[in-house]
Amino acid sequence: MIHLEKFNTADYSRLINWITSEEQMVLFSGQIFDYPITNNQLDRYLDSTDRLVYKVIQTDTNAVIGHAELNAINLRSSSARICRVLIGDKNARNKGIGSLIIKELVCIGFTELKLHRIDLGVHDFNTQALKCYEKCGFKIEGLLKDNMKFGTAFWSSYNMSILNKIA
Repeated sequence: MIHLEKFNTADYSRLINWITSEEQMVLFSGQIFDYPITNNQLDRYLDSTDRLVYKVIQTDTNAVIGHAELNAINLRSSSARICRVLIGDKNARNKGIGSLIIKELVCIGFTELKLHRIDLGVHDFNTQALKCYEKCGFKIEGLLKDNMKFGTAFWSSYNMSILNKIA
């Protein structure tokens, strides 16, 4: 089991240490940061009124094992976007934690924020994440072809969403 707590300046070094390459950073964060991530970049990142940033804590050990975010929160449109999900602790990977994180973010969005729609983007080659998101109820809306450049390669991504059936 996991729970989410607010990400703060005390968590910077852990996140910075988890990101060990430019490719890993781009997979985690898109192009919001420059590699290597710095405290100044994280200060600017947290200085936003439309995002909720969390550290992921494993309940039984109280260890911080990951990072997750609800971004582009728009209460007027009743929508948000899941971004920057990372299981940084390698020992916590491939154990279903990703699904728990996504379900917790969806719960926050639909229950606490009373949102109608949550979406996310995932690179088309990230089959493990695609399966996780589909398992959590997200549906593919479309493919954005070659929408990100990394080095000399272009990466494509799917946009996926879930709607609040209760609201």
